[in-house]
Amino acid sequence: MSIQEKSRALIVRQHHQVKNRQQSMLMRAAQELGLPEEVSHYWNPIQGKIDQTTRTIYGSSHAAMS
Repeated sequence: MSIQEKSRALIVRQHHQVKNRQQSMLMRAAQELGLPEEVSHYWNPIQGKIDQTTRTIYGSSHAAMS
């Protein structure tokens, strides 16, 4: 696997992780507020790019859970 393929795979994996975290948090919030589950399926990246604020909020951190 070339460097380009590895870097692309890493970016794609991070993109999916951010999306999954955002949708999980939206689902929990929707359940707490009594909203329909469809609200949690919101995903609106612009041209496949994740907004920097969204990446910061839902991206992985260096803190570990115990």
